[in-house]
Amino acid sequence: MEAADLSKHRERRVHALAAEQAGILSRTQLYSLGATRGRVRANVRARRWRRVGSQSISLTTGPLTRDAQQWAAVFEAGPRAFLDGASSLIASGLRGFTETTIRVSVPRGARVRRARGLDIRQTRRWQSDDVVETGVPRSRPAVAAVRGALWARSDKQAALLLTMTVQQGLVEADSLGVELLRVRRDRRRALAYAVVLDLLDGVRSLGEAEFKRMCHRRGLPEPTRQVIRKGRNGSYYLDAEWEHCGVVVEIDGFQHAWAQNVVEDALRQNDVTITHARVLRLPLLGLRVAADDFFAQIRDALVQAGCPLDSDRPA
Repeated sequence: MEAADLSKHRERRVHALAAEQAGILSRTQLYSLGATRGRVRANVRARRWRRVGSQSISLTTGPLTRDAQQWAAVFEAGPRAFLDGASSLIASGLRGFTETTIRVSVPRGARVRRARGLDIRQTRRWQSDDVVETGVPRSRPAVAAVRGALWARSDKQAALLLTMTVQQGLVEADSLGVELLRVRRDRRRALAYAVVLDLLDGVRSLGEAEFKRMCHRRGLPEPTRQVIRKGRNGSYYLDAEWEHCGVVVEIDGFQHAWAQNVVEDALRQNDVTITHARVLRLPLLGLRVAADDFFAQIRDALVQAGCPLDSDRPA
């Protein structure tokens, strides 16, 4: 291939990739496609191209679109960077939610650059399968919504972000629940928990008949619900008990995450444990989005306690 033809071929490849990335290419991409540093400088000086930050080049000179800003933000943050939180949701199609800066996450230990209009931060929660592989690199909607809520400026904004994400069909409420279960500690975890429960049709308690049906479907013996026990601090209820097996299940609604309930819950559980019963905690959110996993634990506890099960029913 002659030099002129080779140059045209490279030019086509450059513009084809730029068309997929809102007109933005990283310097690394340009160099890998055969563009020399001298050619990049010449195009910038001639005002055919323009610099965007320190790591990107725009092949147009007009105002940057939102998509172009998002691509440039990821390139500015470096390898393995991706849009996260509300920025990711906007890139995935969220409408009606505005942000003042673009949030970009990088793995823990990666270099963090400083750039105007960008909020680039390390995240210990980085996992490769959290990132969407098509389009601009960004976290999956369920991941982005939960993180965006935890990072929001206010509780109101956090609740709004979670609600809008579900209302606009970017993610199902139960998927938010699955992601929320991955969050071990955060000051806004209880609030997010409550909002997701609201989005799951507002169910905050579990009916006695429903829990018995769930046990029956899995071949578990029927428990006694709302058992009254007397402890050192008065009477209290146990959510479900297999008394003859010494197994108790406590179903935690969103209110159990609040600090004022911690002492009371702990005292009640200790009273039950002193009587040699096994106490399993079953968060209502977990029951809604990961029921089989929790019921498998209940089955294991009953088996270890020597409780007879209906072996003909599936686990």
